[in-house]
Parts: sequence; C-alpha cells; structure tokens
Amino acid sequence: MTTATTAIRHHSAVSRKEWLEARTALLAKEKELTRLRDRVAAERRSLPWVALEKAYVFEGPRGKVGLAGLFEGRSQLVVQHFMFGPGWTEGCVGCSFLADHVDAARRHFEHNDLALAAVSRAPYAAIDAFQRRMGWRFLWVSSLGSDFNYDFNVSFTADDKARGKALYNYELRGYQGEELPGISVFVRDGAGRVFHTYSAYARGDELLIGAYNFLDLTPKGRNENGPNFDLTDWVRHHDRYDADGPTGCGQSKPSS
Repeated sequence: MTTATTAIRHHSAVSRKEWLEARTALLAKEKELTRLRDRVAAERRSLPWVALEKAYVFEGPRGKVGLAGLFEGRSQLVVQHFMFGPGWTEGCVGCSFLADHVDAARRHFEHNDLALAAVSRAPYAAIDAFQRRMGWRFLWVSSLGSDFNYDFNVSFTADDKARGKALYNYELRGYQGEELPGISVFVRDGAGRVFHTYSAYARGDELLIGAYNFLDLTPKGRNENGPNFDLTDWVRHHDRYDADGPTGCGQSKPSS
C-alpha cells in the first residue's frame, strides 16, 4: 500500500497553560487570515467581466454542446481545466485529486445556482472511459479541435515548447508541458450572453481540495517532503493506493 509514513517530528511538551497561550496567539492570526480571505473573496466577486465572442464547441455525453450548454440552466459555471491530453491513457493525478471532491459538493452548490464541468483536450471516448473507471458523475467534456484550452492558457503548442516559454498563471514562464491545471468561472446573463469572470492556475485551485484543509490542521501537514515536494510525493488515483503506480500525468504540478 502506498502511504506517507515519514516519522513525525516530536515537539516540546508543555503544560496546558503554556499550550493555551500559544494557541490563543495563533488564533489571533487565524482570525486575521479569515478576515483577509473574506476581503479577497469580495474583491474576486467585484472583478469586471469579459464578454465571450468566440463560439466554443465541446463533445460530451449528449454529443456536441456549446459553452452556454455547460451551465445546464444555471447562471454560474466553474470549469475545471483537467489535465488530460490527446493520446494520454488517464487523467493527471493532481487534477483527479481535486475531482474526487466534486460530486459530494455539487449536490449542494447546484442548488445555489452553480454548475461545474471539467474540460480536457482528450477525445471524449477516452474521457468517458477514465471517468467510468474513477466513478465520477460530474459533467466532463472534450475541447478537442477547439481553441478553448489555448485561449485560457492551460494547453500549449509545439511552438511554445520550441521557444521554451509559455504564458501561464499570468506570466511568461519556462515551458512545463503540453497541459497544465486551472479553474475558470463564467456567468450567463438573462439574455444568454456568457462572460468570463475569473481564472486561477497553479496552486490557485487548492481552495477546492478539501483533503488539504484536513491535512493542514495536523502536525505533519501535507507531508510533501520529497522527492518532488508536491502532491506527487504521495497522491495517487484513488484506485491505486493499494499498489504503487505512476502519478498519471508525467509532470509535477506547478508550485506557484
């Protein structure tokens, strides 16, 4: 079984009074962080919108569908840019880690006017086979033949590779591979027009990974201590924890 079994570092033992003093000092910082998070979330909601003029077409379980169809009657949409390229045999382990959190949560957010869809460049047949293997039920479509992934800077061209640089996370950086992760948010108005409101890349999607929030409460934390110093040190597809196996995407998740 693949488990993270590094020894826990022993902290000094103190009295309950000393522990309480340290804990209440940390609580002040936690409250400050909560207030900052609320302010940042408000600024995120206040970002201006960009009207989408291009007609993107995807292939999904019901055939061809446009971006507006991914809303499934709701006014808000989160897209997971899922790393799964043409010719790949399975989706990225990091993107799969996030996807494991979706189905339970969507039973709630779908009742609060939010839809979610994963989008990948792999052919839909490959997506469907992998989704069945993983047991997920959220909407997942293929953007193969569309500019969608390239326009949202999560897929990269042969020219990017030759140049050794690509635009990712709002900056030009060293080429990291043909596919990278991200999330994008869209809204549809009463007239049916679709707008782009937000995108986040690299570690920006960690807000959606509940397992990390549990681990961050513990002495070991995320326990990502090498060799890659990221989730590929320990995360596997959820059907692979009983046997060692590849991480599933052949590239480390960006660190920032």
